[in-house]
Amino acid sequence: MSSNHSAPVAQLLARTTLAAALVMLAACSSRELSDGTIGTSPAVVTADIQAGIERHIADRTAEHGGMFPLEHDGETLELRLVRVHTEYLANLGPGRHFACVDLADERGDVYDVDFFLEGEPGSMRVTETTVHKRNGRPYYFWEQRPDSTWHRVGADEADTALLGVVEVRDAFDLRYRATVPELDGPARAWIPIGESDPWQEVEILSTSVPGEHRMLRDQFDNAILMLELESADTGDVIEIRYRVERREKSAYEAVESERSIAAALAPEQLVPRDPEIMRTAAEVTRGHDTDLERARALYDHVLDTMRYAKIGDYGRGDATFACHAGHGNCTDYHSYFIALARAAGIPARFAIGLPVPSNRDDGGISGYHCWAEFLAGGRWWPVDISEADKYAALATYYFGRHPANRLELSRGRDLVVEPGPASGPINFLAYPLFERADGETLTVKPMLSFERRERRTERTARAGTD
Repeated sequence: MSSNHSAPVAQLLARTTLAAALVMLAACSSRELSDGTIGTSPAVVTADIQAGIERHIADRTAEHGGMFPLEHDGETLELRLVRVHTEYLANLGPGRHFACVDLADERGDVYDVDFFLEGEPGSMRVTETTVHKRNGRPYYFWEQRPDSTWHRVGADEADTALLGVVEVRDAFDLRYRATVPELDGPARAWIPIGESDPWQEVEILSTSVPGEHRMLRDQFDNAILMLELESADTGDVIEIRYRVERREKSAYEAVESERSIAAALAPEQLVPRDPEIMRTAAEVTRGHDTDLERARALYDHVLDTMRYAKIGDYGRGDATFACHAGHGNCTDYHSYFIALARAAGIPARFAIGLPVPSNRDDGGISGYHCWAEFLAGGRWWPVDISEADKYAALATYYFGRHPANRLELSRGRDLVVEPGPASGPINFLAYPLFERADGETLTVKPMLSFERRERRTERTARAGTD
């Protein structure tokens, strides 16, 4: 990945607002430091910035009776800290820093807030606070111009690239890197391996893993790398580098066996035949004749009743939880939709992978993303409801399409491999799953980064001269 950021830094300081410079370097120009943190200057590591923003929030919270006050849209919000986005902490030259933080109110609404700070470690002060998103829906975006400067764009004015979508095709290199947790004896790990399919061409450029390893296949034919580890492997690095070319995915002909289609109707551990979900599916689809119409009604129901909020027991893909709580992340949205579709007799299935940012050409990837597809009229229809809920303008796009800027790692739920974890089938697999000698399992979030092979800014510049 390129690390030549000195020229863009100078341009940004000279030609854009400080706020724009800080936030975009936080999202676009970060690089890995020797201690494993992400930042843009060795002068202040991200741990210093995290401590600075957490101290600010704690002090303001203490001053206001246990709630963090924030003026927004003509009212004073009373919020509590949910998390600091450590992947976006950054500094830009002496004494200037950026932090992105999630804060939630008592109703469960989650606000993504951008903070801009000045000062040195131990004495940072907040100079600007802006609400960037509410429940995952942005109020604005940052857009890079061909001259490498950045400017703010209102959500209503944003093009699809700023909304997370690369259409037609994309090509990028991707690094998947994780550290073996502390082990006190023999252990195993299971890691998903992306492979080529009709929508993506995947080349593994390099693999570096500790211990002994072998490739397994689950019941959905996913490739899963299993490691046999020892306590001496604690702290070792797992790294896989991919080269990917991917096409935008649209509805396609179903060629699966009856057995595969039956599996897309069967219950799973966290996608059961829940009586309330079955009643809801019947009510929502009443009066709709075709499976395509019925699936759209269910899609709209999930959009209308769910909100993107990472609070509570979210993230396990528990359809019953999503039905009752009405919030969650992408796993919860799509588990609920899949459960509803199956309750209506519509085959539906799950997939998970890595989303590659569309508004920049290199840098970090915040985490996994998942999606779904359903069978109607002899064709599989892709859907991405959590992204549609973030960007209402794309609700129609995401009913029938997945963008090109992603890598699919595995398909299905309750994955069964031999040998597998003693705890039983794997719920879903995007991050390395470790099992220690005592049977305890834990998932380790990898450090993810990418570099686009056809630069978005170069394409924008060419388009401007055509």
